[in-house]
Amino acid sequence: MIRELLQKNRSYRRFNQDFRIDRDTLSELVGLTRLCPSGGNRQSLKYIIETDAGQCEKIFETLAWAAFLSNWKGPANGERPSAYIVILEDSMLGPANLMDVGIAAQTMLLGAVSKGLGGCMLGSIKKKELAEVLSLSERYDIKLVIALGKPGETVVLEDAEGDDIRYWRDENGVHHVPKRKLSDIVL
Repeated sequence: MIRELLQKNRSYRRFNQDFRIDRDTLSELVGLTRLCPSGGNRQSLKYIIETDAGQCEKIFETLAWAAFLSNWKGPANGERPSAYIVILEDSMLGPANLMDVGIAAQTMLLGAVSKGLGGCMLGSIKKKELAEVLSLSERYDIKLVIALGKPGETVVLEDAEGDDIRYWRDENGVHHVPKRKLSDIVL
């Protein structure tokens, strides 16, 4: 079962924007992170959940979407996420390490996949602008943004040829993601 969830848990970058995700679903996904390990058990991550279409549009404008797709500016109107979870570090609780952020993000994305949703972790963020959109105090540092929605694209995993791991789209818009072979990663 975990293998199926992992295979379905792709970085979706196009969504059915008309499909709305309710706040309770996002709260449930964030609630999963409470079960995760945390360095020093600090539990210093906090979250902002957003489903309002106007606010989602403002968040969208602060994000960059796909480095390897240099001619693509991101999802078009109608293909954009319908919800976001912003992962924050609460400086009053001590530093959050990158492992905590990654564990939390992966946990929420696996939870999303189990509900028929998809998402994308976004680290290329205009943090100052997003902090203004979210009216954040200096106490909080933006670590990662999770875009969520009903997937609006097909993502295919395939074996990487040599060291070329650049993802790409074919003429039908199918998103191909090369993965290194097991024999290439186990030393």
